[in-house]
Amino acid sequence: MTDQLTLEAIHNVPLIRPGDDLSLIITNALQESNLVLQDGDILVLAQKIVSKATGRVVDLREVHPGRRALELAEETDKDPRLVEVILSESKSVIRKSPGILITEHKLGWIMANAGIDASNVSADSVEDNILLLPEAPDKFCELLRDQLRSLLQVDVGVLINDSFGRPWRIGTTGVALGAAGLTSLWDRRGEQDLFGRELKVSQQAIGDELAAAASLLQGQGAEGKPVILVRGLKLGEVTRPPANPAADLIRNVSEDLFR
Repeated sequence: MTDQLTLEAIHNVPLIRPGDDLSLIITNALQESNLVLQDGDILVLAQKIVSKATGRVVDLREVHPGRRALELAEETDKDPRLVEVILSESKSVIRKSPGILITEHKLGWIMANAGIDASNVSADSVEDNILLLPEAPDKFCELLRDQLRSLLQVDVGVLINDSFGRPWRIGTTGVALGAAGLTSLWDRRGEQDLFGRELKVSQQAIGDELAAAASLLQGQGAEGKPVILVRGLKLGEVTRPPANPAADLIRNVSEDLFR
């Protein structure tokens, strides 16, 4: 494992709007901050800027809730229009109670409100705008990585993070939604510990650990620091673990003991 890891917020990132080119915006912000990317660096992007750039904004004034949404809205004391969008983004409802709606997102995450958020969504004072999660976060990371390689001739990893609540724990922490060019999940089974005992179950969620670390700098309010530069991550002294997508972090339902 690496002995030193540095994280730095990239400043001069403007408010993002649908259709914006994040590769150019990040390149300009790096130049204005006098930062030069190096091979092996990792850029962690807040989910919101990816969702905004890819047009994942929904105006609730244009949403017409169906019967199921109306029923759930009454049970959970939520806006029926919001519930309709939550259902459209979900495979199933996991838990429900007044003020709470936990669903399985169509990409596999278990989360409140299918990850839909209304904070820091619009610069146009449209109170009914909400933001959906990216449609294909791993693919987006791969695309952005290719674009940055073309623009800057550098090989970097890209990760999209978001804030998740957790069962049995209070508060939110950063979680990886998408990744490319880095090890999201490091399977260390078969290695030995300090005393020569074989590791039987150790799988390290590198993507989530990076997401949580970056989230400390990004903040949860009006900080306005959606892009974090991570430098110095090195895994494995002998064999470097392969890169894999953030989707590999989702536990298969057959192994889920708590649903």
